[in-house]
Amino acid sequence: MSPRNVPDRIEDRLIVALDVPSVAEARGVVERLDGVVSVYKIGLWLMFAPGFDRLLDELVGQGKKIFLDSKMFDIGETVRQGVARAAERGVSFVTVHGDSAIIQAAAEGKAGSALKILVVPVLTSLDDRGLRELGYAASVSEMVVGGARLAAACGCDGIIAAPKDNPNAIRRAANAPGLLVVTPGVRLAGSALDDHRRAGTPAQAIADGADYLVVGRPIVKAADPAAAATQIVAEMRRAAARS
Repeated sequence: MSPRNVPDRIEDRLIVALDVPSVAEARGVVERLDGVVSVYKIGLWLMFAPGFDRLLDELVGQGKKIFLDSKMFDIGETVRQGVARAAERGVSFVTVHGDSAIIQAAAEGKAGSALKILVVPVLTSLDDRGLRELGYAASVSEMVVGGARLAAACGCDGIIAAPKDNPNAIRRAANAPGLLVVTPGVRLAGSALDDHRRAGTPAQAIADGADYLVVGRPIVKAADPAAAATQIVAEMRRAAARS
């Protein structure tokens, strides 16, 4: 695995989740964040919305980086081809999950492109109780570290993990110092946690070694999305300066 490669500018490590129900609303958010944010996550809120394809091409054409949160989980060849199509579209990050055959197929699908494959070991909305309800005997910590080891072994670029999972601790436990850790569930102190069970602040996540932070509703639902994003970036910058 190559060494971790993160942007020099701290603001380029903030990924805003376009968790809105229409392409028109997504465009509005992007316009209001122009000059503040350069990376956007697109997930199920928009993938089935009319105009999604055009939006994706527009954002890539504007030089924005796109995190396609597809969570691909299928037979190996289907995942391999899905990843290849994402690479062809100019996507920068894509999520997958599954066993070693699926993860290996995803790594092969990027075919030397700049696309980064991120493995999802455990959703950030799950805790140990939730895993037991799904039939897993392992704890969240065990699942996250196991997913990190699998990602590294299969040649993927990183994983999705919550702030409280502690990115640096994950890398040490998985013996994967080059693993990128992309962290959703980030909230300013005192903010609503929404669906996230293992949330944390921007400062905590950066101090513990997160490479990218994913923030959705606290920014896109804010009265002033640019001001909300700027506040989060400022906290990230202060934490990075202390690290």
